[in-house]
Amino acid sequence: MSDVNNHSETSAMPIMAHLIELRKRLTWSMFVFLICFILCYYFSKNIFAFLAAPLAQLPEGMAAKKMIYTDLTEAFFTNVRIAFWAGLCLASPFISMQIWYFVAPGLYKKEKNAFLPFLIATPVLFLLGASLLYFVIMPRAWEFFASFQTSFGQDAGVIKVVLEPKVDQYLTLVMHLIFAFGLGFELPVFLTLLARVGLIKSGSLIAKRKIAILGIFIFAAIVTPPDAFSQIALAVPMVGLYELSILSVKFMERRRPVYPDVSE
Repeated sequence: MSDVNNHSETSAMPIMAHLIELRKRLTWSMFVFLICFILCYYFSKNIFAFLAAPLAQLPEGMAAKKMIYTDLTEAFFTNVRIAFWAGLCLASPFISMQIWYFVAPGLYKKEKNAFLPFLIATPVLFLLGASLLYFVIMPRAWEFFASFQTSFGQDAGVIKVVLEPKVDQYLTLVMHLIFAFGLGFELPVFLTLLARVGLIKSGSLIAKRKIAILGIFIFAAIVTPPDAFSQIALAVPMVGLYELSILSVKFMERRRPVYPDVSE
């Protein structure tokens, strides 16, 4: 009964009070992000060195131990982009908490208990995907790309094709891959939320397993470097996460009544 009363009081809150609360949460989020941005800009060179470590650790002679920039402002704006994304990642737990504090008063206690695990699982799974990329995929993918260095001609007429990455292009590639791998590992959260609102059921996930696995391998082929190891290294964990999603949806179906499956 108390949950219903609290929910009713929150629903009856004037729109101006909601806007004031929203402004408060946005102000705190922007302030914390700004602090994290400044901190990350100060350490932007260290962060870039961390991201470039898989390239620097290639076997001797496979790649030149340097990067270049061809635009006068390129290195500066690369550091700004590093600070922005790193600051956003650093501030994301606090921002997520502010979103939760804004939304939670309008939820019943059971709804809070249902959605809170998703808030915890989302950054954990994203971090697992990014870690797989950094420690497993990137060293082998960079070695694959560096293997295309070659030379033409003989003696004085030799033309060498060597790897000299640009700093902004390297950062763009790494950020793209981190986002792709992190997003791929959010599969259990995404499917369980769909089940939560009644869009899918465990039966449909099981029946469409073969199609889902095919889609996972296509997704892995698109977002990873064009070598079989990288594609398999992403696809196999995602298949395991798909199976985990089925178990998660089954568990949810046992805990509470589900809506009709509109996908069938």
